[in-house]
Amino acid sequence: MPLSSSLFLIALLIAASAFFSMAELSLAASRRIKLRQLADEGDKRAAQVLQVQEQPGYYFTVVQIGVNTLAILAGVVGEGALTPHFEALLSPWLAADAVQTTAFALSFGSVTTLFIVLADLLPKRLSMNEPERVAMVLIGPMQWLTALLKPLAWAFNAVADGLLRLLGRPMTPDNSITHDDILALAEAGHQAGVVADAEQQVIENVFELDTRRVESAMTSRERIVYFSLDDDEALVRTRIAESPHSTYLVCEDEIDRVVGYVDATDLFQRVLRGEPISLRHDTALIKKVLIVPDRLTLSEVLTQFRQVHEDFAVIVNEYSLVVGVITLNDVMSTVMGSLVATDEEEQQIIRREDGSFLADGITPIPDVQRALGLDDMPHSGQYDTLAGFLMVMLRRIPKRTDQVEWAGWRFEVVDVDSHRVDQVMISRILPPTEDASH
Repeated sequence: MPLSSSLFLIALLIAASAFFSMAELSLAASRRIKLRQLADEGDKRAAQVLQVQEQPGYYFTVVQIGVNTLAILAGVVGEGALTPHFEALLSPWLAADAVQTTAFALSFGSVTTLFIVLADLLPKRLSMNEPERVAMVLIGPMQWLTALLKPLAWAFNAVADGLLRLLGRPMTPDNSITHDDILALAEAGHQAGVVADAEQQVIENVFELDTRRVESAMTSRERIVYFSLDDDEALVRTRIAESPHSTYLVCEDEIDRVVGYVDATDLFQRVLRGEPISLRHDTALIKKVLIVPDRLTLSEVLTQFRQVHEDFAVIVNEYSLVVGVITLNDVMSTVMGSLVATDEEEQQIIRREDGSFLADGITPIPDVQRALGLDDMPHSGQYDTLAGFLMVMLRRIPKRTDQVEWAGWRFEVVDVDSHRVDQVMISRILPPTEDASH
């Protein structure tokens, strides 16, 4: 066979093998979300690729038939096509007994190198760069080949399915997307520079709403500013001036006897109109308040806000004692994180120059884990804040200088205010030096 004909036949085999390599990898690497977007925009080829991804058995069987058939043909054709030409080239330089062996080795090496580079590596890299585009280009020819070779593919699939059943493995892939998959995509986008730090944090915070309890975002009992029904107008004005808020709790003498709440806007309107403010006698000012248990998650509180069309709730424990209040803004601030964080929120946990952290006792545990790079905490689910973690670990109310060690970190209580853990110093536990061990 002339050299030109031999090279043309090899090039034809390489092209066919590259076709099957691209068809295989592009289908496997195509993202269903991207294909669904293209299909919704009216691209029929994307819809065809999605349909094949649902049941790829015959498709991949045809690919394997093509790849293996071409590999066998390449070995046969390559040896017969190039070996004579290498023998003619080497005969003036080598002994007769070495010419055939060397020519065969060169022929085998040349064909193998061409197939590895041009029929495998290069096509697969091209497919990985734009898998959806390549899959949509090749889906038409592949569906035609699948229909042509369907009887043969059915026979091979039957054997493969039987082996899968024997091994107890699933017959179809699990294409469900979990929140872990989305977080992994966000992390990959962050590492690639596509997703900003704050944006990635927002995505993580959204999925934490189902696990964070209301106590991690509420205004705690001791920080609640409330009115009593018998407070006179002067006291109401003074309290608003000293502690400006949009909403104030109204109670009967003590905080655990909740009556409702009042909007600061309504109070301001009374002042502007020159009308007197009397909480006990002017019941129109006081609105019915939503009361929720302290075991709810932030996601459940959002649901209740939506159902009753409110954005303010009182949180009570199992003994009907008020433990805090929460607003829609508190929940959204938890989601948005640093994008809308106030100076007070930013100060909950501070990294110091020496690598240690100074944290407020009410710092939510997810924020502590994120700052320290911890995947889990002991007795998970029994507490929501750093102060709760210390109480569970110490099995008592923490006192100043109390310490807890966990996962290479030391948590030391540095300030306590009326049994409330105010500040905690978190520092790395240094491994003992050789000198100290002697």
